[in-house]
Amino acid sequence: MDFYETTLNSKNIFSGRFIKLRVDEVMLPNGRKSTREIVEHTGAVAIVAIDNNNNVLMVRQYRKAIEKVLLEIPAGKLEEGESKEECAVRELMEETGYFPKAIKYVISFYTSPGFSNEIIHLFLATDLEKKSLEADFDEYLQSEAIPLEEAIEKISNGQITDGKTITGLLLARSIIGDN
Repeated sequence: MDFYETTLNSKNIFSGRFIKLRVDEVMLPNGRKSTREIVEHTGAVAIVAIDNNNNVLMVRQYRKAIEKVLLEIPAGKLEEGESKEECAVRELMEETGYFPKAIKYVISFYTSPGFSNEIIHLFLATDLEKKSLEADFDEYLQSEAIPLEEAIEKISNGQITDGKTITGLLLARSIIGDN
């Protein structure tokens, strides 16, 4: 069975600092026409940073879209011309003040492929060195270290609800458990 949709035309609706929005008219496999609203994103990284005491570095940050403060792993948008690894190191430094002497790519995943092309590249950072905090001017966050198993419990009891954080913590636990 053919599942592909053919784009008949595409209209850019909005272009902002972080995202673009377009509406595509498509031909469905059954021959009918429909529209798709697509959020375009340049991609991002997320970092599970584990210190020598098996604590994971987390950030508390207010998220306007849901009007809540979330506990998350450090993450951020890829800048033009920046490699995924460079972005991971930069974001970890900006959000926690730690530099990873060891950083390993884990996996890439789409966050909401029903309406967005955003992809997150997940990294595991270890052998952390404390440096200065270099937060972005428009980011207000609080960094904290939590034992990895306590962070996993926070997933189970609903205190951690962010998808990239859940994915990252569970994968990190399985990787660390294999060593």
